[in-house]
This record gives sequence, structure tokens and C-alpha cells, in this order.
Amino acid sequence: MKNSPSAGQLDHKYLWHPFTQMRDWLKTEPIILERGKGSLLWDNTGRKYIDANSSIWTNLHGHNHPKINQAIGKQLDKVSHVSALGFANTPAAKLGEQLIRLAKPRSRFPKTEPHLAKVFYSDDGSTATEVAIKLAYEHARRTGRARTPRFLSLDGAYHGDTIGAVSAGHIDLFHKAYSGMLFKTDRVASPYCYRCPFNKAKPERADARKYRKCNMECVDLVQQKFERRQKIGKNYAAFIVEPGIQGPAGMIAQPKGWLAKVAAIAREHGTQIVADEVMTGLGRASSSYFASHAEKVQPDFLCIAKGLTGGYLPMAATLTTQAVFDAFLGEYEEFKTFYHGHSFTGNPLGAAASLASLSLLESKKTSQQRVRLQKSLKSLSKPLWKLDAVGDIRQSGGVLAVELVADWKTRKPFPLSKQMGIRVCDFMAKQGVLTRPIGNVIVVMPPFCTTQSQVKKIFTALQAAISATT
Repeated sequence: MKNSPSAGQLDHKYLWHPFTQMRDWLKTEPIILERGKGSLLWDNTGRKYIDANSSIWTNLHGHNHPKINQAIGKQLDKVSHVSALGFANTPAAKLGEQLIRLAKPRSRFPKTEPHLAKVFYSDDGSTATEVAIKLAYEHARRTGRARTPRFLSLDGAYHGDTIGAVSAGHIDLFHKAYSGMLFKTDRVASPYCYRCPFNKAKPERADARKYRKCNMECVDLVQQKFERRQKIGKNYAAFIVEPGIQGPAGMIAQPKGWLAKVAAIAREHGTQIVADEVMTGLGRASSSYFASHAEKVQPDFLCIAKGLTGGYLPMAATLTTQAVFDAFLGEYEEFKTFYHGHSFTGNPLGAAASLASLSLLESKKTSQQRVRLQKSLKSLSKPLWKLDAVGDIRQSGGVLAVELVADWKTRKPFPLSKQMGIRVCDFMAKQGVLTRPIGNVIVVMPPFCTTQSQVKKIFTALQAAISATT
């Protein structure tokens, strides 16, 4: 009797993985993850790992959380899916109420900031951004803000892989192949302090944002971009930005005050703001629930996904204003309807998981866990500065990134062909720590429940990996 093929053999034979060079993938036996609890995962051999990147930045509260499990199970006993086209369901309606409440600023914001009032559900970060782009485009047309709407986003921006989201992104490595399919958007310099051409500071063993020597020329560049658009009698439909930290660009953490300044410029020019908080939101990248709120910025469109369900199910939300909503109201025959949707919009299982996740997020216990995690990341990462291959360590809330370089004194990068980030992460996996690099940048973003001893093990493994591979 022939043995059944293993999961690894089936994977190699049939599957195609995202953002993965499959020639390399097929050379080695994959790690088959089978169960999890808290910040820990176990593979099919029983080996234990710390999930140091929250399963690609999605898991807020840890794996196999009893309260989220219970919420999903309870909903399963009722109904698992109903269509949002012509019907409503209780979990989705309650979640909409909670999201609008959560997105309300907790402190005094400028009176000019908008009020978020409506929620449109979708499936993931890409679709949440796609919804915002479509709404902003059509709203600009209908209100006369722009006859031919165009968008502005940052150099190195990544907002997803649907066509609109790709068009708003500016990472050629990811999307150059699709350039012929995309609509044109403008880009402006990212506030990348470590590699900013205006930063005159010599490299130090500290976060580049702390010792930078510049006049925030990156803000001036945004101002100039808007002014040039205005000179030709046009304006931007929206300015799209990841608040606090740009994720796939290499975890580029923004200096304090930058977002508030560029948001004010957008407001002065009558341009709406799309905050892509797919990764940064829900307490991940700041002390606030949303990174935009940390700088007293309330966007016109707030995109949420990844951690919305606690990393359990694919669900996303785009929050917007009453004014945007009203622009799509009319008689049936006027065809003002927002012609966009998804089969699983407002899925009750996803909504039930999200309600449980938000309840956990606002609990005293999670608040304390978030503070402890942020402090642990900051203190336990300090020994990495002793390594010559570490050029920059930047942290935003519960997100920390280590940029590897060939020479820290000159900021010379490693050639991507050396796959330094991949080699470091492969070594860490052998030490029982799982994460995924962005080029030469190692990301550390564990669930909020990760203990100090687990964080210590993450950085011990990372230090050993960098020492052994660079």
C-alpha cells in the first residue's frame, strides 16, 4: 500500500505562494504549521516557534484565543454567511457601530477634521483601499473638486494588489510588470530619515529620526507637489498615506510631526485624505488605536483590515464621512449607486470575530500588554546596535524594524542578490522564531500577548542570526 503524500509534497506539487520565488521555495521542505496558542505556533513535527510577525501582521491577541473562538462558534450555531446585497445581519450592523465609535478621536482635534460616519465592508487590505480610491474618485467628480481626479501617494508606497491599489503604490519591484494596466498617480518623497538626501547627520548607533539634521524638506516637497498641481488649475482627489510607518516600503517610520504637517497641506488644497491603516491601525503602530490619531489627523477615508478579526478571518472595512455617502444618494434611475461589492461583504462570522477582537483590544489587560510589549521591544533590541551589520533600528508602537547594511558607517546596503534578509530569517526559524523580511529589513511585530521572555528570545535569535550570516 502506497503511503499518502505529505503536506509538504502536496504543497510543492500543487500550490503557488504569494510574493515568493517558487524556484527557491521548491528547493527546501516547507515548515507546516498545524496549531497555535498565544504567541506560539507548532509545526507538524511538534516543534515550537514564536510568531514574531503575527502571521504577516494580522494576529493582535494571539492564536487560538478563547474569546474569539467562542464568538465564532456561537455565530456558527446561527448562520455562517448571508449576502449583504439586499439583506442585513446583526453582527455586521453592531460592528459598524463599534468601528465608528472606535474611530472617533479620543482627544481634541482641529475643528476642520472630518467626522467618520459610514462603514463599507470588504475582504482584505487591498479591497479596503480599492473602495476608498473609488469613492474618493467619484466624490471628487460629483462635487466638482476635480474633473479628472488624480491621486498623490508616497514613494515606496504599497496599498495592496488590486488594480486601483497597485496604481497608488510606488514599489517598482512589486508592480513594474503591471504598469501597462495601471492609471497614473503622482508620487512624493517618503520621510525616510535613515536614507534621506536632506539629512546631513553622520550615521550614529540610534534611530535616524533621533539624530537627523534637516529642515523637514520632505514636507516642503509635498507642499510643492500640491502647488504645481494647483498652477495647472487642477487638484488631487485624495492624498493616500500609511500613517506612522510605511510597511512594505521597509517599515519606514515617520518622524514626529510629519503626518500632521502634510495633512494640513492637503486640507489647505481641498484634498481628501485616505489613511491606509491596514497594518498600522487597531493599536499596532502607536499608543492610539489609529496611528493617524496620534498626530491629531482624522482622515476622510480610514481603511482597516489585517487585525480586524484578530487575524482569524479575511475581513476589512472602509470608514468614510456622511458627505461622501450623500454624494451617492439619488433616485434609482439616476444611477448614483456605488457599483462595487464583494460576495462576502459583512460576513457574520468575520463580524462576530471582529466584535470579540475589538472588545479585547479595549480591555485593560490588552492595554497593559501593548504598553509592556512596546517597552520590551525598545529595551531588548538595544544590544543589536553592537553589530556592524545593523544600520538602523526604528520602532513605531508595537512594530520594530532592523535594517541590515554592508557598512553602517556609510549606510551602504547589501545587494538584494545576497538575500541577506531571507538568510537571517531562515536562521531565526532554526532557532524557533518565525518572521519574514522586507528585503534587507527584518520585521519584529509579535502579538500583543507576547511575554518579555519571548521578546528576549526573539532578539537573542535575531542577534545570533545576524552574527552568523553577515
